[in-house]
Amino acid sequence: MNESNQGLQFTPVKSWNVFHGPNDPCPPIGTKYYSTPPHLYLGFQPPGLEQFSYKEALKKGTLWKVFYDFYENPYKPRRD
Repeated sequence: MNESNQGLQFTPVKSWNVFHGPNDPCPPIGTKYYSTPPHLYLGFQPPGLEQFSYKEALKKGTLWKVFYDFYENPYKPRRD
């Protein structure tokens, strides 16, 4: 396990390298990314989870804070 990832229980964005054969006429695609939602790692919904206000929950798409997952497009260039 990587030293920097020891405290993480999961990574919300995963990646994989698309296979490109030596005789493939198409240009290589490179790395593809996909997002995994937090509910995949919870197992079950325990009682007493912290909740958003109802107005905020409508904006976020979930009532429970632990299930909220902000999507950041991995293909969009970052502005630093």
